[in-house]
Amino acid sequence: MPILNKDMQVCMSLAARPSNIGTRFHNFLYDELGLNFLYKAFTTTDLPGAVAGIRALGIRGCSVSMPFKEAIIPLVDVIEESAAAIQSVNTVVNDDGVLTASNTDYEAVASLLASHDVDRASRVLLRGSGGMAKAVTAAFRGAGFEHLTVVARNDDTGPALAAQYGYERVADERDAGAADVLVNVTPLGMRGDDEDTLAFVDDRIAAAHTVFDVVAFPSETPLVRAGRAADKHVITGAEVIALQVARQFERYTGVALTDDQVRRASEFSRAE
Repeated sequence: MPILNKDMQVCMSLAARPSNIGTRFHNFLYDELGLNFLYKAFTTTDLPGAVAGIRALGIRGCSVSMPFKEAIIPLVDVIEESAAAIQSVNTVVNDDGVLTASNTDYEAVASLLASHDVDRASRVLLRGSGGMAKAVTAAFRGAGFEHLTVVARNDDTGPALAAQYGYERVADERDAGAADVLVNVTPLGMRGDDEDTLAFVDDRIAAAHTVFDVVAFPSETPLVRAGRAADKHVITGAEVIALQVARQFERYTGVALTDDQVRRASEFSRAE
């Protein structure tokens, strides 16, 4: 990486629980490609202040994670269709003070459903109703999945998410029917207070053929471990974040990455 200098462009992330994944991924490739960029992870309790700082200080790009994906919408200038359609943002690009928001989560999930050859006739049970859940649900609908049930306790966001995409919603997993594909889009299993919590009960996992945990850190969540132990097809949050961060990288730098570069940067980002 170049020595810090006045012309270096800075990119960042905003998350309630920052990890080193994005920081290591981006900086690894900045160094390898000789780009005059620096990436740093942040958290905040003052989102408007943070966004004002991005604009005022010329921060080039910002990755947005839970719980800011929806709250940041009124604070940006331009919302691309990928974010407007689902009212959820995960990427902000700053062009001379003009902040443009988009969502690369949708693209990543859609790509994984195709590459893992998940059967569109599957019955899907998806837990969550926040910003990331919108991107994932939209990707399932866009891929042609007709049978999906949203499990969400929130009586505002749960029904709204299900209705937006023509799906059903239940407040309790026990009220849902049989499911072939289980999808966790909540903090359950994420490093921190919920890291030991299994997102679905054992009987659900045993009856499914595919387990998809969108939690990226750690990649081996309780749900992923349970899915592997039960010999299920597993899709991990590590795969999601690798694809979506590669698309962010291109938006920030203008450099398109090869599959090999994405793979190596992803491996480096998770090295302890």
